[in-house]
Amino acid sequence: MAEQLSFDLPARPALGRDDFFISPSNALAVALIDTPQSWMNGKLILVGPEGSGKTHLAHVWAAQSGAQIIKARDLNEEMVPNLLKTPVVVEDGDEIAGQRIIETALFHLHNLAQAEGQPLLITARNAPQRWPLTLPDLASRLQALQIAQLDAPDDTLLTSLLMKLFIDRQLNPALDVIPFLARRIDRSFAAAQHIVATIDKAALEAKRPITRAFVSAVLDKTIAADT
Repeated sequence: MAEQLSFDLPARPALGRDDFFISPSNALAVALIDTPQSWMNGKLILVGPEGSGKTHLAHVWAAQSGAQIIKARDLNEEMVPNLLKTPVVVEDGDEIAGQRIIETALFHLHNLAQAEGQPLLITARNAPQRWPLTLPDLASRLQALQIAQLDAPDDTLLTSLLMKLFIDRQLNPALDVIPFLARRIDRSFAAAQHIVATIDKAALEAKRPITRAFVSAVLDKTIAADT
């Protein structure tokens, strides 16, 4: 069997529309992203755990709508008018809770987006009801927004996710590796990302092909280290 080579290259996530795998766990969220005209008051909050595809879908919508993308923590009031020359994506909205200056900037962005008729998409790990916001007016407005939920991956999505993570890292595992991993790891996006990164590092260090036997040994070491 020819050796599979691993290279110490950064992962480059594919963020195009055709690279996003649709399954029952995310189909409703995808449908909402594809139909912004259905958003209540032109706003939507995309909620899901780390690695669930929020950034991917945000880039899909930005490409479709011409939206600008900004991290919530980078917001300030001065930039709001320029941002609203186009639709806007604010990523990681829940990370600004407790930072009153940035909360105020998001409050003004929310209000002016409605006045300017520009769609606004916000991503977060949790619904706004769980954000410890210090600005009551912002909390009430965000809690009234429509939510699109990305759920934990089902079998189909977990398999597709593992495949994508290997491709993003330019890795070529043996055919039986992905089904094997899908049965062995926790059913979460974070677990899939962690194990693929671990396998990548181990294969690079050992200069070994990514076979089922090799992956099984990596899993055993990972489990032992976590116990």
